[in-house]
Amino acid sequence: MVDIHCHLLPGVDDGPESMEESAEMAEMALADGVTHIAATPHANDTYHFDGDRNLALRGELAARFDGRLHLATGCDFHLSYENVEAACASPERFALNQKQYLLLEFADFSLPPSLDHALVRLQQAGLKLIVTHPERNPLLRNAPERLRRWLDGECYLQITALSLTGHFGPQAERAALEYLDRRWAHFVASDAHNVDRRPPRLRKAYDLVAARCGPPLARALFHDNPLAAWQGDSLPWTPEPADAAAPSPAHRRFFFF
Repeated sequence: MVDIHCHLLPGVDDGPESMEESAEMAEMALADGVTHIAATPHANDTYHFDGDRNLALRGELAARFDGRLHLATGCDFHLSYENVEAACASPERFALNQKQYLLLEFADFSLPPSLDHALVRLQQAGLKLIVTHPERNPLLRNAPERLRRWLDGECYLQITALSLTGHFGPQAERAALEYLDRRWAHFVASDAHNVDRRPPRLRKAYDLVAARCGPPLARALFHDNPLAAWQGDSLPWTPEPADAAAPSPAHRRFFFF
């Protein structure tokens, strides 16, 4: 499996505090079947994004694994005027593996009126946008029509593995399953921060998706699409999403490979 959203680097945000904890998280992910991890620290007003520092930390961590685990960097990009300007000037600086996919995280308390314009600007700069964990954001959970418009505008959705298994509560779980059934989700990632409360585990969610929607869809969301984003390629699985106002399709219909 390929994890494109993980707060793995030490001392740069609210993830692990030490290189030893980062290594413990990485070992946990390896044991769970993860082969690639993109370390994606926050890039916001609280945590300064330093791409060169992150690459150096990635190299230090990778040296501990002697090729057993593929590591890349990116960021958990928060929309601000300064971030958008910097990303438009140097898109690869913030992108996954310095290619073209960008993880976007939105605040839980407000969505700025200029949001849609900012998304268009980032796309015009050559970035492919991935909206992260909308199932955990109450504003986005309650605005499915907006999410659908973003999908129509060639944005992608990433849901969190722990949301699917109930860790973030029943509302996030229901929304995550709904996005699966509507064919809105393109990725499942860990958004891991530590080894206990938010660990880098994907296997349980993979098995849930395989049982609910079929093994081909699980492979698409946990491996094929994430690997394509890692490599900067077009996603191999991008179905036509079901309409937001339509009844949710029965999950038994989703053996569509």
